[in-house]
Amino acid sequence: MTDAVPAAAPSTTGADGPAAPGPGSTAELTIGRPAHGGHFVARHEGRVVFVRHALPGEVVRVRFTETDDDASFWRADAVEVLQASPHRVTHPWPVADALKAAARGRATVGGAEFGHIDLAEQRRLKAQIFEEQLSRLAKTDRAVTVEAAPGEAADGLAWRTRAAFAVDAAGRLAMHLHRSHEVVPVRDMPLAVAAINDLRLWTLELTGIERVDVAVPSGGGEPLVLLVPAAGTTPRRVASVASSIDSASVGVLDAESGQVQRLKGRTWLQESVLGIDYRVTGAGFWQIHRGAPEALVTAVLDGVQPAAGERIADLYAGVGLFTVPLARAVGPDGAVLSVEGSPGTSRDARRNLHGQDHVSIVQGRVDAVLGRWTEPLDVVLLDPPRAGAGRKVVRQIVQARPRAVGYVSCDPASFARDLGYFLGAGWSLDALRVFDLYPHTHHMESFARLLPPPA
Repeated sequence: MTDAVPAAAPSTTGADGPAAPGPGSTAELTIGRPAHGGHFVARHEGRVVFVRHALPGEVVRVRFTETDDDASFWRADAVEVLQASPHRVTHPWPVADALKAAARGRATVGGAEFGHIDLAEQRRLKAQIFEEQLSRLAKTDRAVTVEAAPGEAADGLAWRTRAAFAVDAAGRLAMHLHRSHEVVPVRDMPLAVAAINDLRLWTLELTGIERVDVAVPSGGGEPLVLLVPAAGTTPRRVASVASSIDSASVGVLDAESGQVQRLKGRTWLQESVLGIDYRVTGAGFWQIHRGAPEALVTAVLDGVQPAAGERIADLYAGVGLFTVPLARAVGPDGAVLSVEGSPGTSRDARRNLHGQDHVSIVQGRVDAVLGRWTEPLDVVLLDPPRAGAGRKVVRQIVQARPRAVGYVSCDPASFARDLGYFLGAGWSLDALRVFDLYPHTHHMESFARLLPPPA
């Protein structure tokens, strides 16, 4: 038995049957299968309830958080464990521990919603979730094994090379509660690499700053701290905060434009993956897990097997994580098209591919670029955002008739949906790898090789 919470007002019963329990009401539920999004499925008075911070087979007391009468499901958080799963462990981060948070009468911070689960069981559950998405959305059955990232720690901690923090009203480093604008102060971030915690930003007085982003090169090196000032904060105050941050470069980030103004040090990081150097400016996108770039580049090269002289499109290409090794593989007799929507990230790609005349770097929407592209393609690689590529882009890729498609995804649901579009066009799922690049969270990353129907 763990910490209990005070009993809340029970739900009421209306003339037409049980009414929805009010937010904050509690109930005792038996937990079923995992669901995509970090939830587990239970039922209450015939209604599906998505429960966070539980495990299959557990009996828990939950506090309802969303209970609209006309909703197809409700949401709740586990606040007391009555019968525990053998896979439940002590959460490594107290402010993200739902049971401890409930005992204090508040919600948890986001970002470690699987921390109460044994790491091996986390991966088994993620595999089950991925399989369910494939079956439900792509109408295909596939056994999935979730792989650890290269060099993963046994406890699954200290992997984040990027972290974003809020600042509370007292000027203390803080993080947002789950699905809330409310923030709570923090004094560590166990999922972050040591270089982020070693900055000890929680000891600083950050009044006038709204957000603090921190990034560290995957292989180690000086961190970059980006400050987002609150409205009305003077440049002098921002400079004062910057001067209090030791052993790091510091810049001011314009949250709307993404532009960074240098205060001290440099406004970019140098990353290195399999002997290739990359420049990533300011808040530019880079894989968060320190082992993710190596894992994904290796999976892509092994998967699509680029050959000298081939023509390849790298869609949603970012700073060129995959474009650079693909360009090297096809050589000057080949051609690579890099498409990226973000202007700043596209500028980084141009720097990282400087002198590669056989690479065309285009900044713009993927569907718009493909719509006017007339050159044949041997391979298409895509690494879309969490929303996926969508039906239109899939149709454009199918019409290009490459010999293979490599699909890197950070969301099993959008991947399964897009896979369904490919399968509907006669393509096949040839190879699939799933990586646990976000330990202690419900997120995962995957690489798939898709093949066209026989000619």
